[in-house]
Amino acid sequence: MTTVNVQDKKRNVLKDFLEGSRLSIPIALGYFPVSFTFGLMAVRGGIPVWIVILISMTNITSAGQFAGTNLIIAGAGLTEIAVTTFVINIRYMLMSLSLSQRLVAGVSSIKRLIMAFVVTDETFTVAAMQKRDISFSFMAGLELLPYIGWSAGTAVGAMVCTLLPQTLQDSMGIALYAMFIALVIPAAKKSRAALVVAGCAIIISTVIKWIPVFSFISGGWRIIIATAIACTLGAKMFPPQDVETDRE
Repeated sequence: MTTVNVQDKKRNVLKDFLEGSRLSIPIALGYFPVSFTFGLMAVRGGIPVWIVILISMTNITSAGQFAGTNLIIAGAGLTEIAVTTFVINIRYMLMSLSLSQRLVAGVSSIKRLIMAFVVTDETFTVAAMQKRDISFSFMAGLELLPYIGWSAGTAVGAMVCTLLPQTLQDSMGIALYAMFIALVIPAAKKSRAALVVAGCAIIISTVIKWIPVFSFISGGWRIIIATAIACTLGAKMFPPQDVETDRE
């Protein structure tokens, strides 16, 4: 390989990285307040600050982190925690498999694993919208800032929580509910399928929680059951072609 070709290759790598980084800025900014809330919630629940930060640095899973950490705080069993987080996060495996079909030739297994580690709903969407094959350098740029934003937000939220008065810490708990409402409402407004699935999940979870005959079911298994039934109903009621038409 000539010196000119090597220089061209390095320029392309840098160009792809910078392009990915540019597209990731809104994602990183959006992750900070959500992970800030996670840090507050987890430390308020009694988990040490360093463990909370470590959770975010090793699990970029948003809803999965909130659900799993809430179960840890509630003293749930390992099986319940594992199954709950698996059900919530299984979509990331499907996203990674989808993106693997779009990668340029020659991407090693190690690089594929690194990319898959920070695949999220948002980074997947941006990557999937690209009209060309995806390089490792592009994905590295796309995922680096969101990873930093998520980890930094958690760290700031966790450390700030230790400095706030207890009354203010208690009031911050409402931010978690506000976050989930902010996630669900826009999707439900755009898609009837999302509205129906979310409504079914809420109804099923409420029934299991408040009807005495189901009182033996813990919070984690309630999430699992509600998710499984609601998603199954959604798949039956709204086949893929119907969902596309609904969005249009």
